[in-house]
Amino acid sequence: MHTVMQDKQIKRLLRSARTIAVVGLSPKDSRPSNMVGRYLQAAGYRIIPVNPGQDKIFGTPCYADISAVPEQIDIVNIFRLPEHVLPIVKQAIAVRAGAVWMQQGIINERAAQMAREAGLDCIMDRCIKIEHARLFA
Repeated sequence: MHTVMQDKQIKRLLRSARTIAVVGLSPKDSRPSNMVGRYLQAAGYRIIPVNPGQDKIFGTPCYADISAVPEQIDIVNIFRLPEHVLPIVKQAIAVRAGAVWMQQGIINERAAQMAREAGLDCIMDRCIKIEHARLFA
């Protein structure tokens, strides 16, 4: 269930963000990460692909990890298994990203607490595409 406070936080975050790094972005059209990335791109966000196995996705250079991204990141959107989230959050903190967003089904309380303690907004177990469509439709 959505609370008013969570909706306000998500709305503020999505309104202020311009650049979203998608960790685990797949080049395959049928994958959820690809569909979400394309949706966000169509909604006007700059998408930075983060996938060590790819050179380019969406015609954009792909980076091996967050620390390799040469520009400011507003949201680190994570499509990785919960046990792989903590190092990504540590990198997001190190590069001073604005927020960490763990996609629907991804829950890592320790990583979320670490992000919040470092001053990053943190959304967990929610789909950024669904939330954007719900709040801005």
